[in-house]
Amino acid sequence: MIEVHVGELHAVAKSGEGNMTLSLVGTADTSAESALNELLGRLHGELQKTGVRVVVVDLHELEFMNSSCFKSFITWIVAVRRLPEDQHYKIRFRPNAAMHWQKRSLHAICYFGGDLVSIEN
Repeated sequence: MIEVHVGELHAVAKSGEGNMTLSLVGTADTSAESALNELLGRLHGELQKTGVRVVVVDLHELEFMNSSCFKSFITWIVAVRRLPEDQHYKIRFRPNAAMHWQKRSLHAICYFGGDLVSIEN
C-alpha cells in the first residue's frame, strides 16, 4: 500500500484481485502537486516490479484537481507509453458523474494515453 496525505488530498494505492486501485479523496491543488508526483512515480515503479497490468484511478471522492496535478497524471501516462510495449499497463479512470469537471478533464488526459487510458462509466 502507498499512502499520501498532504493538505486536503488523501491518496491511497492498494493492490488486489490482479489490479491496483488508486483512490483520491478531497482536493488536489498546488500544495499537493509535489506529493502527487512522488506518489505516481512510486506507483509506476511498483507496477513495473509486480507486473500488474491494470490500474483503476478512483475519483469518486475527489472534489477538485488543478491543472498542475493533472499534468502529474499526463507525465505518468507518458512514462507508461515510453516503456517497452510488453511492460505497458492500462490506466482506467473511474470518475464521479456528479463532478462534471472530471469528465471534461479526463477526455483531455485520454488523448495522451491512447489505448492505454480509458474512462469507466
